[in-house]
Amino acid sequence: MTDPIHIVGGGLAGSEAAWQIAEGGGRVVLHEMRPQRATEAHHTDGLAELVCSNSFRSDDANGNAVGLLHQEMRALGSLIMRAADANQVPAGGALAVDREAFSQGVTAALEAHPNVRIVREEVAGLPPEEWGPTILATGPLTSPALAEAVAALTGKDALAFFDAIAPIVHRDSIDMGRAWFQSRYDKAGPGGTGADYLNCPMDRAQYDAFIAALIAGEKTSFKEWEATTPYFDGCLPIEVMAERGPETLRHGPMKPVGLTNPHDPTVKPCAIVQLRQDNALGTLFNMVGFQTKLRHAEQVRIFRTIPGLENAEFARLGGLHRNTYLDSPRLLDATLRLKARPALRFAGQITGCEGYVESAAVGLMAGRFALAEAAGQTLAPLPPTTALGALIGHITGGHVEADAEAGANAPRSFQPMNVNFGLFPPLERMPRNETGKRLRGPEKAALKKRALTDRARADLAAWLGDGEAPLRAAE
Repeated sequence: MTDPIHIVGGGLAGSEAAWQIAEGGGRVVLHEMRPQRATEAHHTDGLAELVCSNSFRSDDANGNAVGLLHQEMRALGSLIMRAADANQVPAGGALAVDREAFSQGVTAALEAHPNVRIVREEVAGLPPEEWGPTILATGPLTSPALAEAVAALTGKDALAFFDAIAPIVHRDSIDMGRAWFQSRYDKAGPGGTGADYLNCPMDRAQYDAFIAALIAGEKTSFKEWEATTPYFDGCLPIEVMAERGPETLRHGPMKPVGLTNPHDPTVKPCAIVQLRQDNALGTLFNMVGFQTKLRHAEQVRIFRTIPGLENAEFARLGGLHRNTYLDSPRLLDATLRLKARPALRFAGQITGCEGYVESAAVGLMAGRFALAEAAGQTLAPLPPTTALGALIGHITGGHVEADAEAGANAPRSFQPMNVNFGLFPPLERMPRNETGKRLRGPEKAALKKRALTDRARADLAAWLGDGEAPLRAAE
């Protein structure tokens, strides 16, 4: 392999991709625009700088999806995980790091690697075609020139610049004694059955209390560089809609028309919260029209007052912030290549993942995909039962298309996501206790997570064993 693989962006994803390629015997040119051009968020010119938090979240590989992702990345020789482990600071069950030492460790490792050349320059536009295979890992604050070039290549609706995120709920935490499946007027949209939404009804007292809580709830503020970015049409925060009048929501995303509550068919609800299936597995449901700037703790408190969601477990909470990301399921293939120009791969948050660990994980796989392709090899698809496979699957096609029923308040059908167990295929058989009895409550949840992580470890081990020798993790 003589020609280098170019990588644009020296964040966690780009740094991890560079390491995977270099360790596999490939040559890398890593382009990082800092310090030649600063961003609104970074403060140093170090590679893999952590800008928002020093936490990589839970390190529990038996009961937490991100902890499992940590373990899988370590098994595949991750530089990001190596640096995190070497620079860990006390944080209970979480993996937190000394930010400065972590970035210095990643930078030093890449600067010292004989297969890596670091070029400090801005790539203002699409990389030239003569570069050949290139990975774009430019993050949620991609430079305007590059973002505009990508949009020109893929279509004006290919990139989101302001991310309106509705909360996503685990399906098995919704109380079906209060909620029910039905589409408005039993309309069967494309691929639907006429019973495609989960509906949670509110009476007048519940609705009025809910509106008051939305208005009074503590909100997050815009960061300086977000403040001048306008909302997308139809993506107002739910609390802003509530502030425009007490009846606004029940005439908008919470309108109660065309629906009959089978639990109490004689009573017409004052308002109805609808949830729409969010992934192909049917394990996650999106709260329609509930993009919000409420603080996370406030979201949990207020949204659990909705009938049927009293015990809701959230795969992610809502938000509204500046975030450049691709409509990846439409634009990228299974190996993260841009369909319109296959020499370009994408990695990190610009693909539609959330979180430091997830960004690095996508970078890890982008690097391995690029290395395999350059070597004329085929890298077997990751098992969807693994954390890595579930995350890549979400990015490249695990969502479901939105239909028109939700109207102007429907979010983009594909939204950024942290890794979580809702992205994993369900277990073929739910865990039982030693007597064979079905479990409930916390014991069931704990055993289910352990079964999911055990399955993931076994499937990743089999994948590594079947993989191409040059691409295997070091023992």
